[in-house]
Amino acid sequence: MTPETEDALAQMVVAATGPLRIVGGGTRPVGRSTGAALSLAGMTGITLYEPGALTLVARAGTPLAEIEAALAAENQRLAFEPMDHRVLLGTTGAPTIGGMVAANVSGPRRIAVGACRDFMLGVRFVDGSGQIIKNGGRVMKNVTGYDLVKLMTGSYGTLGVLTEVSLKVMPNVETQVTLVLQGLDDARAVAAMAAAMSSPFEVTGAAHDPAAGRTMLRLEGFAASVDYRAKALAGVLAPFGAVAIEDDATIWAAIRDVAAFADKPGDVWRLSVKPSDAPALVAKAGARGVIYDWAGGLVWLLCDGDLRARLGDFAGHATLVRGTADVPVFQPEPAPIAALAAGLRAKFDPRGIFNPGMMG
Repeated sequence: MTPETEDALAQMVVAATGPLRIVGGGTRPVGRSTGAALSLAGMTGITLYEPGALTLVARAGTPLAEIEAALAAENQRLAFEPMDHRVLLGTTGAPTIGGMVAANVSGPRRIAVGACRDFMLGVRFVDGSGQIIKNGGRVMKNVTGYDLVKLMTGSYGTLGVLTEVSLKVMPNVETQVTLVLQGLDDARAVAAMAAAMSSPFEVTGAAHDPAAGRTMLRLEGFAASVDYRAKALAGVLAPFGAVAIEDDATIWAAIRDVAAFADKPGDVWRLSVKPSDAPALVAKAGARGVIYDWAGGLVWLLCDGDLRARLGDFAGHATLVRGTADVPVFQPEPAPIAALAAGLRAKFDPRGIFNPGMMG
C-alpha cells in the first residue's frame, strides 16, 4: 500500500483488517514490527520553506537528502545532525523526514543543541481510527498541543502514521575544528570530555574512540571565534595531554553513523547512560568494539548475546540496533511507564494495528 494523499491513507487505515507495518525509506529497520507494508513513499515534497523564519514543512515521505539540499542552498541545516543508519545497518534506499521524526534520530550535536524532538513545531498524522489530526504550528511559541508533537516524535509509528512535519532549522556555520587528545583510557577520556563540556567554549561534539586512542572535541562557528575558543579549550584540556587541532569534518560523520562497526560482524547495542557511569558499564559489557558519543552519555557497543543480562540493573537504556539476539530490542519499561504507554497506544490506535511488536 502506497497512498499518495492523506485522505487515501486515512481510507486505507479504516479499511485495514490486520496489522500495518509503516515504512518510510526502509533504511533503519530497528524493532520487530509485523503486518502489511504501508509505505509513505508516495507522500513527498517540501510544502513550505521560509528561510527567514527558519521554518520548514514537508510531507513525511520526503527524502532527507532533498531536505538537506534545500537547506544547504540557503546556508542552513538540521542542527541536530541526524544519523544515516545505512552505514551501520547496510541498508539501501533513502532516509525520509518522517522516518527521522518517528525515530527521533539525532547525532553528535545533540549535546549542544538538543534532539530532533526539540526542533519539532508541528505534525499531521492519521490515527488508528482513520482520523486526520493536526497538532502544533509553524512557530515555536504556538504551544497548542505541543506535548503531542513531542509525543509523536520518537514513537516509532506506534501511535499514528505521520503525514507531514514542520520543524525549526538553523543557519550553517562558517567553520569547524576538532581538538584531539591521544592515548586516554576510558575514564580519563570521559573526564576530559566533561571538562570540555563544562567550559564556556560551546563544544558541539564530544566523542572517544578507544580503539584509535582518540578523544575528540568539536568547535563550530565564525572562524575568528573558533580560533579563539580552540586555543582557550586547549588550555582547559592541557592536564589530559597534548592537544592536536584538525579540521576534517568527516570525523563527525563517521562518529554519527558508527562507521567503525559497519563491516564488523556481531550485534550492535546503543547504550544511553549518565556519562560518569559509562566506563564501568563498558568494562562489564565485554564488548569487541566501543564508541563513546555525547561526552559519554551515548555508547555504541559491538558485542553478542544479552548485553542487559551482563550489565544487570543500571540507570539507563540499552537498545539492540543491529543483531539477532533473542531479547527485546528496546529496554523493557518499568511497570508504571509500560502501563502509561499502553494507555496511549489504546487511545491513539484502539485496534492495535500500527507496528505491532515494534517496541517489544
